[in-house]
Amino acid sequence: MSTTAVTPLTTQDAEALVTAAHHAAEAAGVTVSVTVLDAGGHLLAFRRDDRAVLISGETSTRKAYTALQLNAPTADLVDAVQPGGLFHTLPTALDRPLLFIAGGLPVHREGRLIGAIGVGGGAPDQDHGFASAAVRALA
Repeated sequence: MSTTAVTPLTTQDAEALVTAAHHAAEAAGVTVSVTVLDAGGHLLAFRRDDRAVLISGETSTRKAYTALQLNAPTADLVDAVQPGGLFHTLPTALDRPLLFIAGGLPVHREGRLIGAIGVGGGAPDQDHGFASAAVRALA
């Protein structure tokens, strides 16, 4: 069985993701924080504008972590964590708290998970859009 190496998410990639998300938010007149993690959950890049709500930095990091751990957009997971949902008890089962609000996206290369981005500070649908714009710009 052979495996093909996939280029991991680099610091340069992470900085490009942060810049693209920030520009998308700025164009919409929204101030956000952006966090990018590599596939191992290590922080590669982070940006928090001084005008952003203080908690937006923690929010963006938790969104990125959630998207990475579950390899899914956080927007797709909201129903799963409601009472009776598939992941209703998941936040208490992991060591690090998750955040099920739109704005976290896994980042893939050649179909493989290489990291995640989280955006916090705008409305959930805005954050999701800013993260999506960044991922599209990286492709």
